Amino acid sequence: MLKISEIFTSIQGESTYSGLLCTFIRLSGCNLRCSYCDTEYAWQNGITIDEEYIFQKITELTIPLIEITGGEPLLQENIIPFITNLLDAGYNVLIETNGSLSIKDIDPRAIVILDIKTPGSKMDDKMLFPNLEIIKENHEVKFVITDRYDYDWSKKIIEDYNLFKRCKVLFSPAYNILKPFELVRWMIEDKSHARLNIQLHKYINCK
Repeated sequence: MLKISEIFTSIQGESTYSGLLCTFIRLSGCNLRCSYCDTEYAWQNGITIDEEYIFQKITELTIPLIEITGGEPLLQENIIPFITNLLDAGYNVLIETNGSLSIKDIDPRAIVILDIKTPGSKMDDKMLFPNLEIIKENHEVKFVITDRYDYDWSKKIIEDYNLFKRCKVLFSPAYNILKPFELVRWMIEDKSHARLNIQLHKYINCK
């Protein structure tokens, strides 16, 4: 059983999978309160659904790419075996997690998108940085940048954990807070190896 906020198909708007059709399984409940959160409706409520129904729903949607998101999906104890079951069924699985909980038990075949909270989120003190010591080559680490301080802070984290050599790194300008061209300008100045991660779904509003 999982507590679900919503299940829907849309364009994947973030990560290196941006632009692809994706079915999203949004779990309910979150342990953080980020300053720029755009899914406050998933902090609570939701409906408890059994795994069989979820599989029936995503089978009907016929999209091979699945993203598990929230809220914070790792708060739910049944999510780890559910991820493995999805992978065993042949789905490509992305799991977006907020960086405050351990990723060590996630099936290594899944693509973890680890959202490291910057100071601008007001949640940077909640980060479980040992996650960055076990990050895998197929994983992606995302930094949502609100200003220059966030950008420089993120560069320090990347350097401390040698992330450019160990996984994919995403820089995302906080929507309606930091203009994308400002972030691009800093990246050009630094010849950054990060990938610009604009939230495509917000610009096309296809959900």
